Amino acid sequence: MASPIAFRHGLKNAGRLANFLSLTPKGKTGILACKRYGSTALSYEQSLYNVPETKVTTLANGLRVATEDSGLSTATVGLWIDAGSRFETEKNNGVAHFLEHMAFKGTKNRSQMDLELEVENMGAHLNAYTSREQTVYYAKVFSQDIPKAVDILADIIQNSTLGEAEIERERGVILREMQEVDTQLEEVVFDHLHATAYQGTPLGRTILGPTQNVKTITRDDLVEYISKHYSAPRMVLAAAGGVDHDALVKLAEQNFVGLRSTYESQDVINPCRYTGSEIRVRDDDMPLAHVALAVEGCGWTHPDYFGLMVANMLIGSWDRSFSAGRNISSKLAQDMVEHNLAHSFMSFNTCYTDTGLWGVYFVADRMKIDDTAYCIQNEWMRICTSVTDHEVARAKNLLKTNILMQLDGSTPICEDIGRQMLTYGRRIPLPELDKRIEMVDAKMVRDIATKYIYDRCPAVVGVGPIEQLQEYNRLRGSMYWLRL
Repeated sequence: MASPIAFRHGLKNAGRLANFLSLTPKGKTGILACKRYGSTALSYEQSLYNVPETKVTTLANGLRVATEDSGLSTATVGLWIDAGSRFETEKNNGVAHFLEHMAFKGTKNRSQMDLELEVENMGAHLNAYTSREQTVYYAKVFSQDIPKAVDILADIIQNSTLGEAEIERERGVILREMQEVDTQLEEVVFDHLHATAYQGTPLGRTILGPTQNVKTITRDDLVEYISKHYSAPRMVLAAAGGVDHDALVKLAEQNFVGLRSTYESQDVINPCRYTGSEIRVRDDDMPLAHVALAVEGCGWTHPDYFGLMVANMLIGSWDRSFSAGRNISSKLAQDMVEHNLAHSFMSFNTCYTDTGLWGVYFVADRMKIDDTAYCIQNEWMRICTSVTDHEVARAKNLLKTNILMQLDGSTPICEDIGRQMLTYGRRIPLPELDKRIEMVDAKMVRDIATKYIYDRCPAVVGVGPIEQLQEYNRLRGSMYWLRL
C-alpha cells in the first residue's frame, strides 16, 4: 500500500449486497414527504427531478467525459476503465491489479515522492481499485484543484515508469495483501463461488491472481496490458461535486490527447459459461461454517435485472446483532430468528456484462447448516410460486430507499456515473429508474424467479466445518417443489 494519508488502493470483489447500489442512480432524499419546523419537504416524486443534470461529452478520440455539478466545495474526479481481471489470460492473471499498484510508484514527470507530496499538499485523496470488469483511479480534491487532479490522473495512466525496482518491491506488498484476503472468509467464499460457477472462463479467476503469477509478472506484461486495453473509447472521465463540465472537457482534451483512439475487436468481452457445481473446503478447526448458494443471474442491461433486484430485496439480509429480531420484514430472517439458525445471511445479486450470480451467503454453526440451507431454498421456491403483491410493494420501496440513500457526497455519485457510463453507455435518470422499479409486480417477480431459480443447477461453496452441508445432488433436488 502507498502512503496511508493520501493513497488507498485495493480490489473490489464483485459479490456483495451493495454491488447493485453502485451502478444505479442515487438521490439524497427519503421516500415520503414530511413536515419539519413548519416547512414542507419535497415530495418523493418532486425529488426525483430535483437533482443536477448529468452532462456527457465524447471527445474526438472516444474518451467520454461525464459530470454532475452539485455546487459543493469539493469534488471527486476519476477514470473508469473497461478493463479488469476478466480481460486477462491464465498466464497473466493478476496483471490488472498489479498495474493498479504500480500507478502510484512514479511517472516520467513525477517521482513517487513528488507524487505523494503533491497530493498531500493539496489535502487530496488518491485512490484506486480493480474489479473483474473495471479498473478505477480517482481523486477527491477541493474544486479549485480539479485541474491538478486531472493532470495527475492523466500522468499516472499514460506515463507510469513501471521501474524494475518498484515492481520487485510491490510483489511483496501484493503477496502480503493476498495473505490478508485469505483471512477474510467472505472474500474467500466469493472467490471460490466464481471459480466453480465460471470454471474454465476468465470470470472464474481471482482478481489478485495466483501466487506464482504475482511472483513472475514482468514489466513487459504490464506494458502489454496497458497498450492492449487502456484506450480512450474504453475510458470514462467522471466527476461529481463542484465541477464545471465545459472546463473539465477542456482539461480532458489537453491531458488525454495521447490516448489510443481504437481497440482490437478481440478485446471485447467474450461470454462466460456458467456451470452448476460446488467447491468444499472442510476445516473442522474453524468455529463457524461459511456457505454460499447461488444460481446464474443476468447482466446489467438485461430486461430481467430489476425483477431480480426486487427478488433480492425480498430475501434481504440479517445479522444476530439486528435489534428487529423476528419482526423484520424478511420472511427468511423471521425463520432464522424463530428456529435459531444462522448467525447472519446476506442476499446478493452480482452482475456482469452478460451474466451474474444471484444467491445467499450465510454464516452458521456446524450443526445448523442443513436447516439453514433448507430454509433458504424453501424461501426461494416460495418466491417462485406464491409471493404476494404486498411483499413486492414493500421490497420495491426498500429497493428505492437503499438506492437513494447511497447519495452522500461526491465520491459515490462519481462512482455511480463512471460505472453506469461503462455498463449502460449512459446514466439512467432517477425518474426512469423509479418507473422501471414500479413496473415490477408480484406476477413478474414470480415469473422471473421461476426463470432463473426454479429447477436450476446451483453453484455451492462451503468453507469451514461443513460436514453437515448436504451433498450436491440433494441441494439440486431442493430447487423445485413436487406439489406444484
